[in-house]
Amino acid sequence: MDIVFAGTPEVAVPALDALVDSEHTVRAVLTRPDAPVGRRRVLTPSPVKVRAEELGLPVIEAARLRGEVIAELRALDVDAVAVVAYGAIAGPAALATARLGWFNLHFSLLPAHRGAAPVQRALIAGEETSGVSVFRIDTGMDTGDVVRALPLPLDQPDAASALSAYAAAGAPELVAALDDLAAGTAHFTPQDELIAAGAQASHAGKITADDARLDLTRDVAEVVARSRGVSPAPGPWVEIDGKRTKLFGLAPTSATDVTHPDPGLLTGVGGAVVLGCRDGWVSVNEIQPFGKGRMPAADYLRGHGKARITSTPTKEA
Repeated sequence: MDIVFAGTPEVAVPALDALVDSEHTVRAVLTRPDAPVGRRRVLTPSPVKVRAEELGLPVIEAARLRGEVIAELRALDVDAVAVVAYGAIAGPAALATARLGWFNLHFSLLPAHRGAAPVQRALIAGEETSGVSVFRIDTGMDTGDVVRALPLPLDQPDAASALSAYAAAGAPELVAALDDLAAGTAHFTPQDELIAAGAQASHAGKITADDARLDLTRDVAEVVARSRGVSPAPGPWVEIDGKRTKLFGLAPTSATDVTHPDPGLLTGVGGAVVLGCRDGWVSVNEIQPFGKGRMPAADYLRGHGKARITSTPTKEA
């Protein structure tokens, strides 16, 4: 089939590569325009644009799907549009530009975790398994019929590594879905049927800085799960001396030298740096003070001594 690929971040690149290596023809790549990055706000092309140019593919840049962009897509006259984290809503006019529809690789087992941050929200919820789904886009929020679904473990230490693993595993699933579509053997399962069979629908909203604040009145498992889901960005944080301080590499620890949990106490135990939660302790690998770079937690503690953190209860994920 002739297809357009739509994607923007690094996690979309494996799917683009897989489609280029497939029997389908990528006629053009749709991505978001160059955006300012870093403290100096340097205008930077998306990872998908960089890869598309390396592959010699035509690039269409658009923040919204309307007007001239719709005309360009219609003129390409493709069979399907393959989407991975493009970052803009495709309305009816856009969806009508491909004969067979637009097909999205989503990093969850739908209908669970519909929305912008499925892997991060699954990690925060403490889930041990999730997966990827390929579905035909409709006008709802990730509500279209599912074409393929692949369960996957969710045992990575942070969101970045989980997204990378899911991007690699999902790329061949997207190709397989388009193969089935071309062969006329694709099976479309309405998500309402999945819900009727017992699947739980949920929403995975964009991760904010408030989501990344650690509530040390929670259990160890909850604190570690939240830190995994918001690492490395925006980064799990607490307030120390009134300043936002990020803590990385949190993991459960027995902290045998400490007799009882002390929620909010950051201290050294047997050469390790530990943080008290409601029912135990977590070890801390790195600390990033406000306005500074990350450093080993032990180095931070030597310069500051133990700290008392006052937790503000966080909203439920």
